[in-house]
Amino acid sequence: MEAASETVQIALIQAKSGPEKGPNRERALTRIREAAAAGARLVCLQELFSSPYFCQACDPKYFELAEPIPGPTTEAMAACAAECGVVLVVSLFERRAPGLYHNSAVVIDADGSVLGTYRKMHIPDDPGFYEKYYFTPGDLGFRVWDTAVGRIGVLICWDQWYPEAARLTAMQGARILFYPTAIGWLPSEKEEFGTAQHESWEIMQRSHAIANGCYVAAVNRVGHEAPAGGEGIEFWGQSFLVGPDGAMVAKGSADREEIVLAEADFGKLDAQRVTWPFFRDRRIDAYGGLTSRFLTD
Repeated sequence: MEAASETVQIALIQAKSGPEKGPNRERALTRIREAAAAGARLVCLQELFSSPYFCQACDPKYFELAEPIPGPTTEAMAACAAECGVVLVVSLFERRAPGLYHNSAVVIDADGSVLGTYRKMHIPDDPGFYEKYYFTPGDLGFRVWDTAVGRIGVLICWDQWYPEAARLTAMQGARILFYPTAIGWLPSEKEEFGTAQHESWEIMQRSHAIANGCYVAAVNRVGHEAPAGGEGIEFWGQSFLVGPDGAMVAKGSADREEIVLAEADFGKLDAQRVTWPFFRDRRIDAYGGLTSRFLTD
């Protein structure tokens, strides 16, 4: 089955985050402009790009990093999107109201208009990843947006382990799923568990692409961070784009800041779904149990 090409250049900005919010934001704006100059039309930043990954400890001082939407970051990013003519996915620590905060992502169209917000639905609570202290679970559901380059979906980091989230977003017509991410090793665990953990992360997202016949992009930070002391986290980097068949299109390094550029041909999606007709063969009459916490005999 032949399909007309709908090729879009995508940029995944993989970076280290310094201690100061303002310089982090300015560096991100510079990289967006560089990506646009290289031909990118759709750009995604990593999770909570404007600060170190502060969720390694529970400390009320980090709530000072949050900001409203709209706010200074969305205004700066919207202006940059309009200047460069690119669609942006921007991850933020959202201050919704006093005492109410979210891990959110804003989608900004190529004319600078803010299309909407996604609030992270699945919130982890693990050693070094104490996100439940900071973030209220999302209440906007799984969402898609019609942008200048087509319909896209956005999920965030821990969401990437849940096939239900990917499916419900893809079922709304998303041609690509973006996962802004902050994931890495606790250095003390790397030797024993490191390879398996990284492979699981990558395989899981490639499976989302296959099961839903869409592109998937994971955008991770890089470098070692220990803002609260202790052993910190060694972030994996290795941001990547995979195609609807699960094949790797492009992948970043494990230890360098970079702009990962790759082409996505959305014209391939229909042919992929015709060849592997998972949407056709879903037994929607038999999945009611998915709304239960657990099923037993």
